[in-house]
Amino acid sequence: MDKGFIQQFIEWIIHYGGLYVLLLIIFAETGLFIGFLFPGDSLLFAAGIYVDDLAKEFFDVHWSIIMIMVMIASILGNMAGYWFGYKTGPLLYERRDTWLFKRKHLVRAKKFYDKYGKPTIFFAKFLPFIRTFAPIVAGMVKMNKTFFSFYNIIGSVCWVASMMLGGHFLNEWAKTKFGFELKDHIEAITIGIVLVTTLPVLYKIFFRRKETENEPPASNV
Repeated sequence: MDKGFIQQFIEWIIHYGGLYVLLLIIFAETGLFIGFLFPGDSLLFAAGIYVDDLAKEFFDVHWSIIMIMVMIASILGNMAGYWFGYKTGPLLYERRDTWLFKRKHLVRAKKFYDKYGKPTIFFAKFLPFIRTFAPIVAGMVKMNKTFFSFYNIIGSVCWVASMMLGGHFLNEWAKTKFGFELKDHIEAITIGIVLVTTLPVLYKIFFRRKETENEPPASNV
């Protein structure tokens, strides 16, 4: 069975990059412009499948330690994004697109923030692209640091735990019940996760907005 690019990339990271590359990518995806290029959900899911191997490579600790380290990387990534947005704010809207920076993703995250407010920092963890730019937007609008830290920590813990524990335990269940491993189907699972979590939200943000703009203005009597 031929493996897709995403699956090959993830397995390369797990086998050759190990824990340190995993931490770096999760940090980048939750706070640096380049982060939107990385498949965070599928990478965490794969990390859950290989978490025992990662734990053995890192002083043979319990796999839960690996998961906690990934959570911390996600929290620190969001903090870096918030600080960057806080310091550079308005200049980002004037910045020209590069291969590292796409203004459309920043605008999309801003619309999502305007729609859902402070909980955006929590929900954004489960949404590709938006999770990279949401902390930057929070910094731009000078979101209260206490609220930001609260939603950042809760969101990071829930996101990492759901993906890694899902990968770890579902893989064990699939091997026991059906005799195959989920690592051979990471790509299909990732696409399913993205579709389920992203499409409903993007519909509300973009299509509902277009419907509102196309409505005729109310007449004044």
